Amino acid sequence: MIFMNMIFLDREKEVEAIRGRVNSPNFELIIVYGRRRTGKTLTVLRVLEQTEHVYYLATEKNNLYKFKQTAELKYPELKYVKEDWEAIFHALKDKVIVIDEFPYMVSEDKSILSTFQKIVDTLRNTRTKLILIGSSISVMTDVMSYKSPLYGRRTSSLKVRELPFKALSNLGLSVDEAIRVYGFAGGIPYYIVKVKTPFLNWVNSELKKVDSFIKDEVDFLLRYEFKDISTYKEILLAIALGKNTLKEIKDFVKVGGDISSYVKKLENIGIVKREVPSLEGIRSKKGRYVIIDNFVRFWFTFIYPNLSLIEEGKYEITEEEYNYYLSSIFEQVCREYVRDRYNERKVGRYWHKNVEIDILSENIVGECKWREDVNANVVLYKLKEKVLSLNLSVKKYLIFAKNFSKEVDEEDVELVDLKKLDMWFRGKMS
Repeated sequence: MIFMNMIFLDREKEVEAIRGRVNSPNFELIIVYGRRRTGKTLTVLRVLEQTEHVYYLATEKNNLYKFKQTAELKYPELKYVKEDWEAIFHALKDKVIVIDEFPYMVSEDKSILSTFQKIVDTLRNTRTKLILIGSSISVMTDVMSYKSPLYGRRTSSLKVRELPFKALSNLGLSVDEAIRVYGFAGGIPYYIVKVKTPFLNWVNSELKKVDSFIKDEVDFLLRYEFKDISTYKEILLAIALGKNTLKEIKDFVKVGGDISSYVKKLENIGIVKREVPSLEGIRSKKGRYVIIDNFVRFWFTFIYPNLSLIEEGKYEITEEEYNYYLSSIFEQVCREYVRDRYNERKVGRYWHKNVEIDILSENIVGECKWREDVNANVVLYKLKEKVLSLNLSVKKYLIFAKNFSKEVDEEDVELVDLKKLDMWFRGKMS
C-alpha cells in the first residue's frame, strides 16, 4: 500500500490528463514515457481500473502473435481474425488498448511505425483509445519526432518524471532520514519504497546480498537506451569523480574522436545535464556536466568503483563517506525549499573563478552546510563577501544547516535548520 501511495502522490495531474483522454468521445493516441521505475504503467492502469481494456506488455520477439493471444483472452471472438496488425486493430475499434514497452516492438520490426500510422489513420474516426508506454526515452522521443510516421498523429504525450523531494514525507520519515534516502533513490518510487531505515544499515546489508537489485540496476537502465553501454559508463564515472568539462571527461575515458555525442545522448535521456551558473544563459562558457539522476550518481560514486569488493562482500559505505556525498544532495533539497517557499523560478548554483555560491536566484542568495553546530555569523560574513565581490543584488540571505551554534537576527536573513526544514517537508509551515 505504501508503494501505491508513493506512485500516486503528486501524480494527480497525470491521472486526470490520461482519464480525460480515455473518456473523450474521439480517437486518442496517447504516448506515455519516462525513465524506468517511475510508475508509468501503474499510473495508466489506475486510470483504467473501471474501464474495460486490453493491456499488452511487449517483448523482444513475436509481438504480433503474443498481442493477438493476449487480446483474445479479453475478446475471444478475435480468434477468427487473421494474425495481422491492421486486421486485429480493426476488430478492436472503439476499445481501449495499452501497449507497454512499445520500444521492444520498434526494435523487433523497423516497419512497425509505418504499420501503426496506417492503423491510426484507419481508426481516427472511431472512439478507439491507443496508449503506448515506453521506458526508452530515446526511442519514444523518436516515435514522436517529425521524422516518425506517427508524427502529428498523437493526441497527447505525457512524460512521467521523478517525484519531488517533499513526496518522501508520505513515508513518515524525518527530514534527516529522507535526505539520506533521497541521495540514494532520488524521486524514483520503486527505489524509495525498497529502502528501510536506518538507511546506511539497510544499504550495506543489501550490498551483501547475491541477488541485490542495486548491483545491476544501472546496466538495465542504460541498456534501455544503448546497445554498447561501456563508454557511457566510463563517462558517468568520470562525471561522478568531478570531471565536469568535455576535455576532462575525454582525458579520463581515453576514447578516440569526439565524445560530445555520447554526452549529448546522456543529456537527452535525462541522466546528465550541462549546468551553467544560475541566471546566466545556456550558452555560458562556464558550463559543467553533472549527473542529475540521484540513483545513477549514487551508483557511480559507491557501487561501480567498488564492484570487486562488493562481490567479495567486503565493502561498506561509511557514515563519513555518505555525509560527504550528501552535501550536494542537501543543496538540491535546499533549492527545492527556495523554489517552493519563495516561488522563485530560476534557482541554481553560481560560480565564477574561485567563488562558488550554493543557491542563487533573482532575489535570494544562500549557503548550505550539511553539518552540525554551524556558526551562522561566520557563514553570513563570507557569503556577503562573495556577493560584494560578484557585484550581485539580492533581497534575502538564506543559510541552511543541520543546526546552528550561533544564530543571526537580521531582517534580510533566514536561518533554516533541520527542525525548520522538517516543518516545510511535512507541509506544516505557514
